[in-house]
Amino acid sequence: MERLDLRGTEIEVVRRDIKHVHLSVHPPAGRVRIAAPRATKLDSLRLFAIQKLGWIRQQQKRMRTQERETGRTYVNRESHYVWGRRCLLRVIEADEKPRVEARPSSLLLRIRPAASRDRREAVVEGWYREQVREAAALRMDHWVRVLGVRRPEVRVQRMRTKWGSCNRIGGRLRLNTWLAKKPPECLDYIVLHELVHLLEPDHGPRFVQIMDQRLPSWRRIRERLNRLPTGPETWNDEAAAGGPQGRQRAAASQQVDAG
Repeated sequence: MERLDLRGTEIEVVRRDIKHVHLSVHPPAGRVRIAAPRATKLDSLRLFAIQKLGWIRQQQKRMRTQERETGRTYVNRESHYVWGRRCLLRVIEADEKPRVEARPSSLLLRIRPAASRDRREAVVEGWYREQVREAAALRMDHWVRVLGVRRPEVRVQRMRTKWGSCNRIGGRLRLNTWLAKKPPECLDYIVLHELVHLLEPDHGPRFVQIMDQRLPSWRRIRERLNRLPTGPETWNDEAAAGGPQGRQRAAASQQVDAG
């Protein structure tokens, strides 16, 4: 793999069969990567990266200083988040089918006595996944009608670097399980963001125009999502900037440019 070293900032260069140059900064430490067409000269990429160096370092600083959740062990009085609310976990060991219940200030986990930490995590994660699936279905009903697009298939799963993604050709939308930890408006923003990609594949002027029309507060929500604590494995979207042939792309979910 080719590499560039710019004043102490190392950048990986990946050659692909693409038309544009894409610069990305990846959490948690701020690893930098350029994806470029195979024929692009390395000197051209160096010049491009130098022009973006200030932006790169800004993204790296934000990622390195962002608050993160500590690892979870799923024991009594451990803090968990449900739709933006901090809840204390209550563990009840019982020889019955495992389940999770949300209370006003607590999250109740009923689990068999011999259940391991991994099993407890799997039960709680499954509950979060259902929360996202149910809430997203309601917001999908709304935004599909507003945008006039065909309803895509929705999958909810744990995603390491994105809050969501959209496969326009396959008609599939993916959402991050951990959105159930964030305020409801964050899920609404991500659902709309991904559905707009059915109309506009990139993040150019038309994409921004549609977002402005349908959800004028989307920038504020995106910034709120950026500031919220991330998980110990960093469930943030990469920050990305368009290349010399493209336009500056808005960073999202952590940045939430989820697609």
